[in-house]
Amino acid sequence: MEETVLRWTVKRELRKRMRGVRNTLPATAVAQRSREIIARIEGSALYQQARSVGLFWPIEGRNEVDLRPLLDRARGEGKLVALPATTEEGAEICLRSLEGPGQLDLGPLGFEEPPPEAPLVTRVDLLVVPALAVDPKGHRIGYGKGYYDRLLERMEKPYTSLVVAYDFQLLVEVPVLEGDRAVEWVVTDRRMFRAGEDPGSGFEAPGSEGIQGGEGRAEEAGIRVIRRPPRG
Repeated sequence: MEETVLRWTVKRELRKRMRGVRNTLPATAVAQRSREIIARIEGSALYQQARSVGLFWPIEGRNEVDLRPLLDRARGEGKLVALPATTEEGAEICLRSLEGPGQLDLGPLGFEEPPPEAPLVTRVDLLVVPALAVDPKGHRIGYGKGYYDRLLERMEKPYTSLVVAYDFQLLVEVPVLEGDRAVEWVVTDRRMFRAGEDPGSGFEAPGSEGIQGGEGRAEEAGIRVIRRPPRG
């Protein structure tokens, strides 16, 4: 019990600190880092071979990774695109198909979502989820309500799960609690790797000096980040 309480306390503190660090990012850094993340996703066989993908719409004002440019491109490639939506009870999230951005409504959890009449999607080839922090084993920190953990558990298998985060959100270790679900792949603006494999160290990514904010502020806040991935 004491171990569980300690893990919960550490996770809550990391969540608070990481939200504070992410909120300091200028809009230009959010846009540039998001473009790098999208490029890595689009260049991967996971995405190219997927016929259906689950993405997400960023919550306004929280500096989340912005995947919106990928939505139309994926639909233009003939992929089925699904986005999170709240269930009728409002206690969970599900996936509903995206017919067009103009059909989205602001949901009770603060993000734009397909309307209730949009078709329910229970399986996708590739499910992309957000995070406040993630570690090399694929354990993530969200906003603390467990919506995505339960979604990862409920989605029909097989599917591939992938988390997107800014590179300064890649931590040495994330506390794991009962009910937490790890993802299979991690993508940041500087690297992409399978969970459980070496995320790389010792080389500053080309052009990374031009990406403002994040790493230094995270370390100033006492967060142990993984820095300087190898080229590739």
